[in-house]
Amino acid sequence: MNLQRPNADEATQTFNRSRSVVPGSGLCSRCVDGCTGNCEVFKASFRSREVIYPGPFGEVTAGGDKDYPVDYSHLNIQGYAQGAKGLPEGVEASPDTTKFSDVNTETEYGWDIKVKMKVPIFTGALGSTEIARKNWEHFAIGAAISGITLVCGENVCGIDPKLKLNKEGKVEEAPDMDRRIEIYKRYHEGYGEILVQLNVEDTRLGVAEYVRKKHNLKTIELKWGQGAKCIGGEIKVKSLERALELQKRGYIVTPDPSLKANQEAFRAGAIKEFERHSRLGFVSEESFLAEVQRLRDLGFKRITLKTGAYSMRELAMAIKYASLGKIDLLTIDGAPGGTGMSPWRMMEEWGIPTFYLQSLTYEFCEKLSKKGVRVPDIAIAGGFSSEDHIFKVLAMGAPYVKAVCMGRALMIPGMVGKNIGKWLKENKLPRTVSAYGTSPKEIFVCYEELAEKYGKEMENIPLGAIGIYSFAQKIRVGLQQLMAGSRNFRLSTISRSDLMALTEEAAKISGIPYVMDAYREEAEKILKD
Repeated sequence: MNLQRPNADEATQTFNRSRSVVPGSGLCSRCVDGCTGNCEVFKASFRSREVIYPGPFGEVTAGGDKDYPVDYSHLNIQGYAQGAKGLPEGVEASPDTTKFSDVNTETEYGWDIKVKMKVPIFTGALGSTEIARKNWEHFAIGAAISGITLVCGENVCGIDPKLKLNKEGKVEEAPDMDRRIEIYKRYHEGYGEILVQLNVEDTRLGVAEYVRKKHNLKTIELKWGQGAKCIGGEIKVKSLERALELQKRGYIVTPDPSLKANQEAFRAGAIKEFERHSRLGFVSEESFLAEVQRLRDLGFKRITLKTGAYSMRELAMAIKYASLGKIDLLTIDGAPGGTGMSPWRMMEEWGIPTFYLQSLTYEFCEKLSKKGVRVPDIAIAGGFSSEDHIFKVLAMGAPYVKAVCMGRALMIPGMVGKNIGKWLKENKLPRTVSAYGTSPKEIFVCYEELAEKYGKEMENIPLGAIGIYSFAQKIRVGLQQLMAGSRNFRLSTISRSDLMALTEEAAKISGIPYVMDAYREEAEKILKD
């Protein structure tokens, strides 16, 4: 059985001509000379490396659709008819005190200095993609008013056309980074924080020094070994000097072949492709701890780490090194998740899937904890979108996992809200939206509660931010209901015993009891007595 068919996918805007397709290769069973396409082999015959990336670039986010043998749907949440864990001190369990609305969904992370969030979710890295840049106001304000952390991703300074470097090649002025930080801070109310992510390019440009000195940021995020991601797509470059500057920073800039000369192409501002060389950051315990200390010496109070779906060895390194470095939050990102810039086949075929990766994470955390080693607070990322996902991830990783990093699921509401605003202005609301009304107050269920809080400031809050807030509230209330059903009234009381595995294979991988074994001992005791 094939888990994923190659050679044609909506993400790469390709498809097979025939209904009969060879499962392994993804090629049509009958390839005809004269076929007009449009499988990936056909399209790559003339568009070459463009077909590696999801497209159109800058306008989409893409998520891998490989059907793994085991995932979180192989777990179900336990329900109980008695007990109430996590009620406020002095409150007795009763029908009046155990309503789902009594559930507290706040979480916190940090080694010494804790950061609280109203809901145990935060954004994925929103960095150098065009979709992140043009929607930033919606994403940032939405995260701030929802009381969750926002991650400003890698290489934002590197692609800023107005970036100014000093004589040492370090950031002197970074207007786009300034804009991103200031927007979030304007609406920040004590819950969540903004994390600026550092990759190899950012470290070389001195981004940490810049955001610490100019914006007094308390937290910075390190990113391990991100070497396979590239940027492919169209970008406007206003001058030859700008193109040459990008080339010096390690980019490949290719002019539109329809124009006569490279210089003319650059000056015309028509750049057809824009790609970044792979820069793989190699990690050792010594170099990692040295970098952590360097950042602390710059004045950062909290340091977080984001790592990917690497092998079991790198996972062990991440957890142990994060413990040694007293990292405030370790985010572990499993395959396939989503992206705006990763190669599509890499999304499908590279890395350890999230369910397996989290199972290993728990195993390794337990081994360190039993040795008396303090494990850092952990977040799990990699393809989550609903409240049941959140519960399962927190329970499966208890007590180490404190939050879930959501990429595309937290971006989509921002784009939907923004587009509702656009459709309203153009009087082109689709029926999926107009069924609820023709004004923001009618369309957005949460509009009035925000208006009551922010008053006239609502004029400055974009509809995309209201979209993110609305989605976060859906997650919060849905999580409250699931928690109440499992008699957990505080996140910290959720445990692995609140889950059951629906297949023996899922039980073997995760260590969660098989449904036919979970609570059997307690049940047999009741029957025996």
